[in-house]
This record gives sequence, C-alpha cells and structure tokens, in this order.
Amino acid sequence: MPQTTSTTQAPATTPRGEPIPHPEGVSNDEFRAAMSRLTAGVTLVTAHDADGGPRGEDVGMTATAFMSVSLDPPLVMVSVRNGSRMDDLLAEQPMWAVSLLSESQRQIAGRFSMKARLSDRLLFADIAWTRGAVSGSPLVGGALATLECRTEQRVEAGDHTLVIGRVLEVGLPGEDDSPLTYFKGNYRKLG
Repeated sequence: MPQTTSTTQAPATTPRGEPIPHPEGVSNDEFRAAMSRLTAGVTLVTAHDADGGPRGEDVGMTATAFMSVSLDPPLVMVSVRNGSRMDDLLAEQPMWAVSLLSESQRQIAGRFSMKARLSDRLLFADIAWTRGAVSGSPLVGGALATLECRTEQRVEAGDHTLVIGRVLEVGLPGEDDSPLTYFKGNYRKLG
C-alpha cells in the first residue's frame, strides 16, 4: 500500500531520511522549497461574519496567493486553506475585501498569519481600519490599495479553495508606499 502525506503531517521519509515523493513526482518539502523562491505581494483578506455574536465578528487572514484574474469584468482570486475560518465564512458570505499591505505593515501580516492565534476581534483591536461601504468588511488604513469583492466562483484545488471575486469598489489610500513582499519564508522590503 503506497504511503501518502498531507500538508498537516510531516512527509514520509526513507530510512536514510530522504522525502518520499508523491506518486506523480515531488515531495511536499521539495514543492514548498521551490515555491518559496516565488516572490509574492502580501495582502490581508477580510470579511464580516454577521452571525458571529450580537454585532457580528470581523475575520481576517494574511494571503500571498492573491492575483488579478480579469480586467473585463474586474476579477481577482485568493487561495484559502480548506476548512479554515475564512474558507468556512466565504462559503456562506459572498462579500469580502482585500487590503494590499505596505512594507510598514509587516506586523499586521504576521499577526493575521499566526497558527495558534487569538480571536479575530483582538487581532483587529489596535489596527487602524474602516468598514467597507460595499462589503461591510474591514479595510486596513495605510494599505497600498483596498478592494471590495463579491464571490463569483469557488474552485476546489487540492487542500485549498480558489475564491474568485468580482471587484465592486477600489480605494487607493497609500499609493506612495512600497509593497510588503514574501520571499523564502520571510516578509521583505522590495529592492
């Protein structure tokens, strides 16, 4: 019986400690190492959960797997881990937002990417943000740009779901700043 691995467990290894590749080729470690060399912009994806208590609850996650998909109509895509709080919420709530983070917002990116993290309510507590008029989602103050979106399509892809959203509103609050990027497992400045 072939051994299988998942992203939540360490990959299987040979007696010499070498990773066992998936039946189609590379191991989780090899794939992760190759993809770490792809520089990505850092975003904060947010949504408002109206069912999360008396006043609802704001939810956020750091994402580097975010991209423009189409100009006409204006579509973007974010990849969310299956079973995550954001995946569950976006399966029910079609409205969400994205804040493109500047290099001075590294702390925000780190805060919302923690694995064993505090409640989202506490994570938003001392961050400057406004509520999006269209999506009702938090928009981070000082971001390079903000986009308010409505889900058009969800595509399951392995252990993630690709959420494609139509951009309904755009803001450019911090257009003179430099972007925060992610490369080889660390947040970095451009240049």
